[in-house]
Amino acid sequence: MSALIIGLTGGIASGKTAATQAFERRGIVVADADLAAREAVAPGSTGLAAVVEAFGADALAEGGSLDRAAMRRRIFEDPDARLRLEAIIHPRVREALRAACEAAPGPYAVAAIPLLTEGGRAAYPWLQRVLVIDVPRELQLARLLARDGIDAGLAKRMVAAQASREARLAIADDVIINDGALDALDSAVEVLDKKYRGMAATGLQA
Repeated sequence: MSALIIGLTGGIASGKTAATQAFERRGIVVADADLAAREAVAPGSTGLAAVVEAFGADALAEGGSLDRAAMRRRIFEDPDARLRLEAIIHPRVREALRAACEAAPGPYAVAAIPLLTEGGRAAYPWLQRVLVIDVPRELQLARLLARDGIDAGLAKRMVAAQASREARLAIADDVIINDGALDALDSAVEVLDKKYRGMAATGLQA
């Protein structure tokens, strides 16, 4: 069971997925917040039942699953609805991530949490360290344009909607500046993997 849990975060198009894959190649379990959020409102879950109780049967698609498109429109138009939905999903996501990481074999585990900065590190008191995958803003925009095939205006709005680069760096214990090739990112993960294994072995968590 992993006693050392690392929170991994970063802005959109920063390279979070590539970083988590590099940890996984080294035998480290990565618990993914996006996957946990989908499972929190899967058909038959208590989370989906709570959403229906809060928003009515209109929250469901024809097959009985969450109508994600309808809910996206609803929370976009109504900030209170967003807060109510988050109050249902976020605690379930945090609990699922913690359980997965604590049960993981290996010296340490990683919780991949894209919106860790926005939610606040205090919401995850069981994280021993936070690793930020950082990228210069211009490179972030260029990668986002190339990845999603969108226009520059939309890319800038998507970046602006997230926490600032400065806010992410302010909660970081470790930082990988992902401004080069994939093998450079892999090498940076290799360095941190050795560091985290050493910390886990000695019980050092800060």
